Amino acid sequence: MSVYTLNLRLFWPLVTCILTVLLLLHQYINRGSEDQGNDCSDQGPGAVTLFKYILAFILCYFFIKYCSTQSGSARGAFHKVPEGQGKLGVSKRELLDDHYERHVRLSPHVLGHSKAHVAKLVSELVRVGRTNVPPESSLAFRGDFIQIGSSYEEHKVGSPDCFDILVPLREPRGLKLETSVCTDKHGGPPLCTLNTPRKAEWTRRHKAFTDTFMHLHNAQSVYRMSPDSVQRWFYTATQRCLATFRYMFEQRCSLSLSLNEEQQVLLHLTPRSDYVCCHISMGVRLIPAFPLSDGAFLVASRWGQRGEDLWTVYFPRQEHKLLSWVKARLPSNSCHLKCLQLLKEVRNLSGETLDLKSGAEWGGVLSSYALKTAWLRLLLSTPPEAWDECNLVDRLDDLFRSLRERLQSRALCHLLLGGDNGLLPDSVALPKLVKETVPSNLWAEFSDITLDMVSARLAYSWNHLPRLIRLGRPQRTSLGRGVHCKYIDAE
Repeated sequence: MSVYTLNLRLFWPLVTCILTVLLLLHQYINRGSEDQGNDCSDQGPGAVTLFKYILAFILCYFFIKYCSTQSGSARGAFHKVPEGQGKLGVSKRELLDDHYERHVRLSPHVLGHSKAHVAKLVSELVRVGRTNVPPESSLAFRGDFIQIGSSYEEHKVGSPDCFDILVPLREPRGLKLETSVCTDKHGGPPLCTLNTPRKAEWTRRHKAFTDTFMHLHNAQSVYRMSPDSVQRWFYTATQRCLATFRYMFEQRCSLSLSLNEEQQVLLHLTPRSDYVCCHISMGVRLIPAFPLSDGAFLVASRWGQRGEDLWTVYFPRQEHKLLSWVKARLPSNSCHLKCLQLLKEVRNLSGETLDLKSGAEWGGVLSSYALKTAWLRLLLSTPPEAWDECNLVDRLDDLFRSLRERLQSRALCHLLLGGDNGLLPDSVALPKLVKETVPSNLWAEFSDITLDMVSARLAYSWNHLPRLIRLGRPQRTSLGRGVHCKYIDAE
């Protein structure tokens, strides 16, 4: 059923016309009475005059009311039009800045306190597990640790509740292991094995260690260090160390240790007071690692099949030097970290609407390390001045386009392994073993169908960014933003 609404633009002129007609009609009748010359014409001239003035006053009032209504609507329209245009025509830059401040950027205060608390706990753990003299038939903590991952590289998104720590291990005294690249694994991450020399006497003298940590490889007559065995020992050793100093943190937080399905050791911190800033529960992934050379490490690989005893190369020192070198040559107001954070946020938002299988493929192809690799390649091949803050949207557009081109070519080469060595500065030194490896394609394990799906969805996500941001997590706020903490007042 249609509903009638009053049109004020027609109503007030209509009322004015009616009153004007009434006034003219009254004047005409009054003149007719005076022309007849009857006796009643002199009885009330004052009342008639008063009626005329009242009628004229009412006529002027409605006319002024009509004019004020028209000017008010004009002013309202003048103010409303830009507002409507602003809502429909918000620039992509304004949209990105608003979403970055609301949902992406981490509070430096909260992140700083979280990292400090994790560092204090882990330093105590490795101190307890350290031995001054290398053990003769067992592994041991070397006594130091290395902070890796996005939380320490300043491009973490979401919340400062996940940290990755490399814990270097010390081999038994007298044991010499040789590192060899697994040549039958084409593409993918670099895979290596830790082997004993052929016919080594040490393994015969320390049979208990050999049976616990190593597997005999019959094809080469050598023993290989088993990642699963090392992970299980590391979990037990960490539990033992944690029990030694747990009482120091009992009033501040509860600590628990777990070993997940991928044999990763996870340390969980649940706060009991506001000592852990803003009551954040944190998880720390402790990764046992064997030193390689030049600051590189070998960690247990999750890509190899059971029984293959494969290790992956990590480059924490090289990546730290590379990021420091890049930061030094960029403008002071550079947007390079903001670009990577927004890229990861778009990946997270777009992946939330996928089913379990597609979401796993989406997250696997666009892993944080893959995005960081593509971002570093663009950084090293672009003039530094191009990363000024005012060029944020252009650099993001370049980053999405570069990712799509690499997805269509089916290859994203590892930057430090078989990549374009000409992009790296001289300060980044690589082990000799790494320099001789074949190029490593981070997407070698994914099918063409999967890469095409990711490429198409990546283009859709960037082209429909306003809709993606509007529909994705509208109620979410960044952890640590707006949360009161007593330490803020003291700073």
